[in-house]
Amino acid sequence: MSDVVVVFHSGYGHTEVVAKAIAKGAGADLVKVNAQGTIGDADWAKLALAKAIIFGAPTYMGSLSAPFKTFMDASSKVWFTQGWKDKIAAGFTNSGSMSGDKLSSLVQLAVFAAQQGMIWVGQSEANESSAAGVSSGDPESVNRIGSYLGLMAQSDNVAPDQTPPQGDIKTAELFGKRVADMAKRFV
Repeated sequence: MSDVVVVFHSGYGHTEVVAKAIAKGAGADLVKVNAQGTIGDADWAKLALAKAIIFGAPTYMGSLSAPFKTFMDASSKVWFTQGWKDKIAAGFTNSGSMSGDKLSSLVQLAVFAAQQGMIWVGQSEANESSAAGVSSGDPESVNRIGSYLGLMAQSDNVAPDQTPPQGDIKTAELFGKRVADMAKRFV
């Protein structure tokens, strides 16, 4: 078992692509929240043993997906025992538009982690487009959306094997590595 677990919901497969890239960068295990917002007992056990948990879900209508919110609500049992207190936490989201009000989803995840007593880790990669003087939003650039609270990715309305773009995938891998490094450093 890995020290890092990525727990996520993906409605159409695009957010799962991002989750897998984060897991690759972190050397993390994946836990997928199903459409009913539940995970299995073995998955809860993985989360209990993890040093770091990276939360992720698509942004729908300016908020996290309903299944992921159901998972968050179910974690109140963990909250009662302070089971995730002092673990490293981070978050990511994905939507079809560049903004899509994804920041509100990251804020929702950060508040959730704070309520669980976790230590939040944000995105540290500079927006390569801006730093290089290239037009912002270049799909090949790292952190092209310029998010620092957590990871934001954008997917077009095509098959998940075609999107999100490579810049977002590379950003996700770097984000996963950062969280894993922080878990080693602080836990």
